[in-house]
Amino acid sequence: MKKLILLFAVFATFTFAASAQEIADNAIGLRLGDDDGFGAEISYQRALGGNNRLELDLGIRSGNNYDGFKLTGLYQWVWHLDGSFNWYAGAGGGVGSYSVDVPGGEDFDDTFLFVAGDVGIEYNFDIPLQLSLDIRPELGFGDFRDDVGIDLALGIRYQF
Repeated sequence: MKKLILLFAVFATFTFAASAQEIADNAIGLRLGDDDGFGAEISYQRALGGNNRLELDLGIRSGNNYDGFKLTGLYQWVWHLDGSFNWYAGAGGGVGSYSVDVPGGEDFDDTFLFVAGDVGIEYNFDIPLQLSLDIRPELGFGDFRDDVGIDLALGIRYQF
């Protein structure tokens, strides 16, 4: 009986290990979306062990009358879907700031905090390239960001 249990445990371990998907230790690139004017973000992912990772995104926007940034941090869980496809979900938050110069009017600025969730799908090519599509709902706390925003984005990252 002990041999049967041991055999089953070894079989289950190898089956689980064969279905696990390795994620890259690091990935850096762009996350292209439209989140209340911040648009493209510089995106960095760092594996934390197993199939978990941290994603940091920095969006910077500058124009004639507008300057702002938004920094987002997310903890993500990654699951193997099929072949080179993974899906992931995460939670986190961030901080942002903006300043608007109104010609002939009153200038205004704001710093805001937000909480965020994240759900997406990614494809890892045989070369060190990752494409992803995700949706990130955010709940903001500030004068500029005091509601729920939905950010749909395409990511392209170099893995190393």
